[in-house]
Amino acid sequence: MISVAGVRGIVGDSLTPEVVSRFAAAFARELPPGAIVLGRDARTHGPLISGAAAEGLLSAGRDVVDIGLATTPTTEIAVEHLRAAGGVIVTASHNPSEWNALKFLNARGEFLGSAEGAAVRARFEREDPVAAAVVRGTRRMESSALEWHLERVLGLDVIDVARIRARALRVVVDGCASVGGIAVPPLLARLGADVIELDCEPTGRFTRELEPLPEHLGALSGRVREHRADFGVALDPDADRAAFVDGNGVPLGEEYTVALGTRCVLEKHRGPVVTNLSTSLILEAVCHRGGVPLHRTRVGEAHVVAKMQAVRAVAGGEGNGGMILPAAHYGRDGLVAVALIAQLVSAGGRSLRELADELPRTAMIKSKLDRPDESWPRTAERLKAAFAGMALDEADGLRFSGDREWVHVRASGTEPVVRVIAESEDEERTRSLVARARRALEGVRAEGTS
Repeated sequence: MISVAGVRGIVGDSLTPEVVSRFAAAFARELPPGAIVLGRDARTHGPLISGAAAEGLLSAGRDVVDIGLATTPTTEIAVEHLRAAGGVIVTASHNPSEWNALKFLNARGEFLGSAEGAAVRARFEREDPVAAAVVRGTRRMESSALEWHLERVLGLDVIDVARIRARALRVVVDGCASVGGIAVPPLLARLGADVIELDCEPTGRFTRELEPLPEHLGALSGRVREHRADFGVALDPDADRAAFVDGNGVPLGEEYTVALGTRCVLEKHRGPVVTNLSTSLILEAVCHRGGVPLHRTRVGEAHVVAKMQAVRAVAGGEGNGGMILPAAHYGRDGLVAVALIAQLVSAGGRSLRELADELPRTAMIKSKLDRPDESWPRTAERLKAAFAGMALDEADGLRFSGDREWVHVRASGTEPVVRVIAESEDEERTRSLVARARRALEGVRAEGTS
């Protein structure tokens, strides 16, 4: 799968070392001169895919700075710090363990935009796969990238390190057996927290479903209760997403990450906020209370970042647990999210549950199903008929909205599925919105296969 989120596939099937090497070489040839940073998550086939990516970069004549096991935001910051020409992150994020991927970064340490990504794909498809540069690049290891990241987060003006340290938090960290487990505990330790680790050894042998959704966080919830922690945090495999569990072991839901993180930022800096079309109405309430505008974009970090830069947003992100703080860097960052939550809990003397309860309660459902067998235009017509009377936004799939309710139907850019996400103030109403969308999609599929 090739999208604004990168190049993803099942290792040994669609994603082979040859494909990886060719894509990396194509990417390198689209960049201005300079070295390229390479980082990876802890998936067991990470060394194989990372090695193939390095080979492609080297064959294109590029020097490679290999930072090894690193979170996605750590790799982004390393590109900035080293003033590199770009970066490659080997991670399939929340996809199942048999998947891996290449995510490409420009010289600003940001994901490629649609046009840049299309240029890489076009070069991949047209170039001789065995073409090599006259002078082969060199590869060196760099071990300081996490330190650069920690310094960036701890230096944010919205983070009062002394105040957080005085609070003496106790936090359980679910590292998802990947790179979040080697990045978040050191951050919390520097914030004076007592850290209890859960799956923080980066073995890549996952013990839970990878998206940090409430239904996947049973072990974290139990550990929070056992240790009477102030809160728990779960990361996805590349740690650009974070979801929190309160002191009673009850998951907040990943939508609260950007809402609470933005609230923390707005207490010090007022300005526009940006999110995607699938993010909860809770963030709208935060922005309304803060007296600032909220802009929505297509789903995908690159789209959100582009809009943030255009409107000079002070905060933003995506409702999947991805907080973006421009003062740190333009990318989703689980470490930034953890620091902001620690700041909120420490500054006001309230628990994480109390902070969450100050925000509106909504009923949100996220579901997915196989893509219909017919073309999207015909699918879209069925959906439009099913939701006639609701306002329609076609910027990214179809988003139908009414008074304090909406449903968004779009093809995923990271999995071969259609995502159906809906929200209202009543769970039964939300379920009816999802059911209506599913009936329309399933009706189309049945007709297409008859």
